[in-house]
Amino acid sequence: MRNDDRRKRVVVSGVAPEVDGGRYAVKRIVGEDVVVTADLIGDGHDLVTGDVLWRKAGRRKWNRVRLEALGNDAYRATFPVPGIGAYEFTVQGWIDAFGSWRRDLEKRVDANQDVAVDLLIGAALVREAAERAKGVGKRGLEKYAAQLEGEGDIEDRVEAALSDHLKATMDAWPDLEHAVTHDVVQPVRVDRRRAGFSAWYEMFPRSTSTKPGRHGTFRDAAKRLDYIADLGFDVVYLPPIHPIGKTLRKGPNNNPDGESGAVGSPWAIGAKEGGHDAIHPELGTMKDFKTFLAAAKKLGMEVALDLALQCAPDHPWVGEHPDWFRRRPDGSVQYAENPPKKYEDIVPLHFGGSRPDAMWSALYRIVKHWIDAGVRIFRVDNPHTKPFVFWEWLIAKIRKTDPDVLFLAEAFTRPKIMAHLGKVGFTQSYTYFTWRNSAWEFEQYLTELTTTASREFFRPNFWTNTPDILAEHLVKGGPAAFAMRTVLATTLSGNWGMYGPAFELMENVPVQEGSEEYLDSEKYEIRHWDLDAEPNVKDLIRTMNRIRHEHPALQQTNDITFHETTNGELLCYSKRAGDDVVLVVVNMSWAYPHSGFLNLDLHALGLAGGEKFTVRDLLDGATYEWEGERNYVELEPKDQPAHVFVLERS
Repeated sequence: MRNDDRRKRVVVSGVAPEVDGGRYAVKRIVGEDVVVTADLIGDGHDLVTGDVLWRKAGRRKWNRVRLEALGNDAYRATFPVPGIGAYEFTVQGWIDAFGSWRRDLEKRVDANQDVAVDLLIGAALVREAAERAKGVGKRGLEKYAAQLEGEGDIEDRVEAALSDHLKATMDAWPDLEHAVTHDVVQPVRVDRRRAGFSAWYEMFPRSTSTKPGRHGTFRDAAKRLDYIADLGFDVVYLPPIHPIGKTLRKGPNNNPDGESGAVGSPWAIGAKEGGHDAIHPELGTMKDFKTFLAAAKKLGMEVALDLALQCAPDHPWVGEHPDWFRRRPDGSVQYAENPPKKYEDIVPLHFGGSRPDAMWSALYRIVKHWIDAGVRIFRVDNPHTKPFVFWEWLIAKIRKTDPDVLFLAEAFTRPKIMAHLGKVGFTQSYTYFTWRNSAWEFEQYLTELTTTASREFFRPNFWTNTPDILAEHLVKGGPAAFAMRTVLATTLSGNWGMYGPAFELMENVPVQEGSEEYLDSEKYEIRHWDLDAEPNVKDLIRTMNRIRHEHPALQQTNDITFHETTNGELLCYSKRAGDDVVLVVVNMSWAYPHSGFLNLDLHALGLAGGEKFTVRDLLDGATYEWEGERNYVELEPKDQPAHVFVLERS
């Protein structure tokens, strides 16, 4: 595929999708297509054509898909990615000598010119193609060449020359001797469906006991699974399940003077019972954990495990591998800090130590240990505090043997860092969803996520809350705010999550005014939850998860259109998958009713101007007959903060 031939007359440029010149992979879900666009530019008046070349990574032979001309030297082609794993593609272009000849022949025939010599020129091109062709194609081209050269009626020869069959056969055997191939071979990473469509429920197993104050076990947690499945979730995410350090163990509300009975933070990993490959004794055994995994699978759910690469001062590694940790001038191990916050119960790993290879290998073995136990999804704690090169190495190594494993990046940090974690291999990422509030903010943020280059490698997962994040709108907004955020999270993104039971039971008291920390946070103590407590948003969560499964339009993120409204407090957007069109209108104020007109983009909805159509609200069953682009809505947040319409043609 060398491009140094001086007889090459085509320039291939503007190839998309392409991530950092092919350095990182474009992401797709099994069954999706990769739509490739490119500019093919040739000198003079000859036609240019080309192919997208694609293959499963590691294979020698390229598959070819002919590029379709879009006008103005732009071209497009689509190829499928039918299985999990790594693919790659590039673009090749060349002068279409036969197509140029055929175009000019049509013009000459229309002008009643003598085309006898032109037919001989075409015959020569066909014979050259016959030498390249094989089998039926070769025999067919030889017959066409003879017919074009023959002494038969000129009209019959012209008809043969311009036949669609001849064109199709010639297209199948192009002259690629002087073709130009794009310099970049772009990798494509294909993941299983849950990478792009999932609903996550976070719970602490130690808080699942039915007896207040007693430490929950995996057996207790297994009994909670029916409840979670009934709400419609398919991923159950567990905070760290490993032994918890006792040194400087945190007490309730992050009290640094935790009494002897404090259970501590699960993220302070490691004690005399073991480290990252061990299970906290009070939760149970590995057998109990595998039974929990099996119970979740039986209900159609997967278990995501927290991967927190940090240690408690009691972790066996602290004594066994002192070079894996920073030391302060007094010889003590440097604990974790994010000034002014201090995490005295945690010591971070030092990736700049003297034996990085040994530490990297140990961390790989930890991940592989849990994969071999049956875990296929990991939520990664603070990945932005570890080297990018480590994650790129680790995720690539895991995928060589376990390509179906998914990684969610918990990285609430600067946008470009979050984006780069997506590039180096993370399957999904937490986002700024929790801190977006107004209609304008959401439109701007989703436009950034779905229309810029990030759509090719960054898969957002919208979380309503986490054990670390109790947003101000939940503190102040009451039930209407919880309902509004449920609708937004479940319809804006193909992936969404919530920390329960805090969210569905609408827990909203911060440890102090202005804080995002929960009062009596489950991070530091065992909580007993009354799952039947009122008020709650369980019915709405259950309904929205059901709607997502029934409507393909909501099972993806990128195909979204925002529609203008005459009221800035109303957010209106639609999603479409084939004939399935869902239109959502949300009152962004939890305190006041709002009304206004929607100025719908009818083309995005698959409608013609003036066409009558019906919208049926999937939340309350009400139907409305609409016509044209301008239609009226009003929403009272205390009764119903949103419409989730499905479009039905009249």
